[in-house]
Amino acid sequence: MDFAAAKKNFELQGKTYTMYDIKELEGAGVGTIDRLPFSVRILVENLLRKYDNGATVTGDAVKEIVNWKPRYDRPMEIAYYPGRVLMQDFTGVPGIVDLAAMRDAMKELGKQPSLINPIVPVDMVVDHSVQIDAYGEPDALEQNVSREYERNAERYRLLKWAQKAFHNIRIVPPNSGICHQVNLEYLGQVAMTQTNEAGELEVFPDSLVGTDSHTTMINGIGVMGWGVGGIEAEAVMLGQPYYMPIPEVVGVKLHGKLQEGVTATDLVLRITELLRKHKVVEKFVEFYGPGVKELSVVDRATIANMAPEYGATMGFFPVDEKTLDYLRLTNRSEAAELTEYYAKEQKLFYYGDEEPEYSSALEVDISTIVPSMAGPSRPQDRVDLSVVGERFRESFGGEQARSFEVTVKGKNSTVENGSVVIASITSCTNTSNPSVMIAAGLVAKKAVAKGLKVKPHVKTTLAPGSKVVTRYLNSSGLLHHLEALGFHVAAYGCATCIGNSGPLDPAVENAIKEGDLSVASVLSGNRNFEARVHQNVKANFLASPPLVVLYALTGRVDVDITVEPVGQDRNGQPVYLKDLWPSNEEIQDAMEGTVSPQVFAQEYGTILDGDHHWRSLEVAQGETFQWDENSTYIRRPSFFDGIGEQKEMLSDLEGARTLLALGDSVTTDHISPAGSIPAEYPAGKYLVSHGVNPEDFNSYGSRRGNHEVMVRGTFANVRIKNALAADKTGSWTCKYPKGKLTYVYDAAMEYAWEGIPLVVLGGKEYGTGSSRDWAAKGTFLLGVRGVITESFERIHRSNLVGMGVLPMVFKEGESWKSLGLTGEEILSVYGIGTLEPGKELRVVAVKPDGSQKEFFVNVRVNTDIEVQYLKSGGILAYVLQRLAARS
Repeated sequence: MDFAAAKKNFELQGKTYTMYDIKELEGAGVGTIDRLPFSVRILVENLLRKYDNGATVTGDAVKEIVNWKPRYDRPMEIAYYPGRVLMQDFTGVPGIVDLAAMRDAMKELGKQPSLINPIVPVDMVVDHSVQIDAYGEPDALEQNVSREYERNAERYRLLKWAQKAFHNIRIVPPNSGICHQVNLEYLGQVAMTQTNEAGELEVFPDSLVGTDSHTTMINGIGVMGWGVGGIEAEAVMLGQPYYMPIPEVVGVKLHGKLQEGVTATDLVLRITELLRKHKVVEKFVEFYGPGVKELSVVDRATIANMAPEYGATMGFFPVDEKTLDYLRLTNRSEAAELTEYYAKEQKLFYYGDEEPEYSSALEVDISTIVPSMAGPSRPQDRVDLSVVGERFRESFGGEQARSFEVTVKGKNSTVENGSVVIASITSCTNTSNPSVMIAAGLVAKKAVAKGLKVKPHVKTTLAPGSKVVTRYLNSSGLLHHLEALGFHVAAYGCATCIGNSGPLDPAVENAIKEGDLSVASVLSGNRNFEARVHQNVKANFLASPPLVVLYALTGRVDVDITVEPVGQDRNGQPVYLKDLWPSNEEIQDAMEGTVSPQVFAQEYGTILDGDHHWRSLEVAQGETFQWDENSTYIRRPSFFDGIGEQKEMLSDLEGARTLLALGDSVTTDHISPAGSIPAEYPAGKYLVSHGVNPEDFNSYGSRRGNHEVMVRGTFANVRIKNALAADKTGSWTCKYPKGKLTYVYDAAMEYAWEGIPLVVLGGKEYGTGSSRDWAAKGTFLLGVRGVITESFERIHRSNLVGMGVLPMVFKEGESWKSLGLTGEEILSVYGIGTLEPGKELRVVAVKPDGSQKEFFVNVRVNTDIEVQYLKSGGILAYVLQRLAARS
């Protein structure tokens, strides 16, 4: 295998480019590149380009990946080098805090602080902090953005400091859009270039890791990317490879085309349902077949976006002619020309008749997809539109609870079980797709023409993922109609989709609490976990943007919207869904000429400048950050205290207590909530003790730069159910041996004072959901040494390892319940001192009566490098120690 022959030059656009041609690896016992999935071909190029015959990428590693096997008996580790890192502020701010603390630690070790600096380009898009306080008013956006800066000025000053202190970091300021939509429409290049150490202009497949699980959205244009924890992303940006097992790749062959009245949202909900059952966790999913050619790039991006919901590492669509058209549409014509040449030369261009080899395959007939929603609490729980009301009644009972007459903004309304109290057009998943946004505008136009109005108790919000959306809605004449129904632009950010829905009207909120009502939200987002959207909203349904408008009009979710009237027109006549739903032809006509390269050029030409709020922020400069000891937002974390001391981080776990015993599908929202902070919980008490009034608490997400708040907020979701706390829900546990009921944080601190290590017990799909690094950081700071579950979701498992917490799984068919554990036992785990990937460990549980139960678990540590991370006390400690030793 001649690696040198793979390096080639070519001329294009008046420039000389260098590429690494993977076709040169064919022959000499190697199969053809054609048999490989397109996503694996990108990995082949990555390893070939980074080949150094050293400790990271060896010739054997290149041979292994080019000879990719559909299945491996044991994990085969590779060192993958992403081309860039994408961050959002909820995970990005603590990432910057960590980098600042690492600079302090480096200084304390007598080294140069500037050694801590991103080597890989980093883009941070500030999109997670805006909350929907104001809505349904012309100035809602300005009100919400002003409030955002009042709450987050400290955090934003940190980011402006980082922009000056670090090289290779680019900040997209608040009030610009959602990171994944900005990435899709602006940042992504598909064919990426950089100047190497020899001064050559290298071209290679655009690739990234992101600190948000929906980084996968970029897979819709053939860019390899997925979400990782903030701690893993920090290691990548500091020049470390991302170590990963060679993946299995599940092929999904698409046939047919979407029928009239069916949206890409309906398609992705069906795919999510299907692939969850197919079990694609920690696998690549790659879409191919004639049906791919029937999907627009933005339809593909919608499907790729929800890869975390179906459990895959990513959902990949290879580059084709529609990718090139999209690059041209979004004002990236030069990138399109380079991408076309390069993708075709590298066999990365999908012509439509290729049949790569896959680990497993399944087929989906797109023409069978029907209108649907997902809920009331999981994205994979798809339900046909006609039976949404029935699903709600099954979940929350059919009895009619008390109804409450409320007055909202001077208008009377009725709130009862089944009322829709939040209707939000939100999230990059759908607002990146002009067809469904135009459809929502057309529904609004028809509704306004008939005199329909939104029920007063419904909080209506429009939060697009980029300002391009507002431009084309405005130029098509549809924004005015959405505003007439209360869908004024309230934010350019994640907003409702990540739990920043803001408060309900006090009258509505009081009615819900007084009647213990089961009310609903309908949103065009990607997640609807319990208590995520709003803590007092029990049912949450994912839907396409036009359906959001329709449910805002009906004001109820316990009805069959396909046959029952949406409302009454000016003459008192019933108006039905069929009267309001636009045809595909109407949607295309409305899009004509309104979505153009000029629109994208205008909005993205000045996106890095920020608004007047951003430009007016004053920032101190310097290599190290000036910490404010009085700050309740930004604190120097304790992760790197004593980093120079020699410690034995891997030893048997003896005399441990169980902090929580949890069930299935515990999400990272349960572990590290991003919503509001209850005043009576430890995090709220901490803030009050530091002079913060409850109305100024902001959210857990905005406080992620303060470890004191976040550790108190770990396992503090108001809906979490811990078996140790009997019938109570929320942040409760029992402190043993006395069995005292107390807050999780308070119990953990008592155990820490007593020198007792902790474990957490869980069920299936532990850690599903967003890539919240604080779910692992908080677990670590609570004193948890190990987590034993039936299965883990990919990102959270990696994050636990990255923080030095040992993930373990019960034997197949076993659980903490089947083993008779109650959480009262004293647990000891033996064999950790000689840890290796997949090793079996012996656990001894001593019950209160002195009897013992012995069982075995397997470590969910996949690679040798992960063992090294655990030995070092986590990935950041590992990187810091290596950088210090090198210098």
